Amino acid sequence: MILGVMAIFFSCEGSIKDVQKIKRSSFFPSGEADSINLKYTDSGKIKSVLRSKKMLDYSNIENGFTEFPEGVLVTMFDENNKTTIIESNYAISYKKTDIIDLQGNVVITSHDGKKLETEQLYFDQKNEWFFTEKHFKYSDGTGGFLQGPGVDFSKDFKIFNMQTTNGEINNVEE
Repeated sequence: MILGVMAIFFSCEGSIKDVQKIKRSSFFPSGEADSINLKYTDSGKIKSVLRSKKMLDYSNIENGFTEFPEGVLVTMFDENNKTTIIESNYAISYKKTDIIDLQGNVVITSHDGKKLETEQLYFDQKNEWFFTEKHFKYSDGTGGFLQGPGVDFSKDFKIFNMQTTNGEINNVEE
């Protein structure tokens, strides 16, 4: 009988430890939304619109984040109301760092036809700056293009820093 009680005790102890381990290693969102259409305004003017089929909010954990497991479509407006469209298959926004990680078929298209394509792109919201170490392709809207690994640029494409690239630039005189 003593052996039976000891066997039950040790088997329960293992189960309790497994449950505690699961509780520590898994977490659940504090909020969930379907078919969102979020507008960000500043001084009464719309600055951006974010659309997504699903949003999961994990602000209840120490390093909170918001996840968009089914992708995002973001429309950004400049001071002249010109748009830049950002699309990706997946996105995650980290609250403490204000960094957004866009993944899977990331495409940025500006109002004047400039386009950047890559598999992963980070956006620093504080500095309004994009960057990636992944391969990218940039089209300038006039038939010219650049491609290669690694690029960082301002949200309006006015400042563009590349690592190793190749491509073709058309010289357009105005």
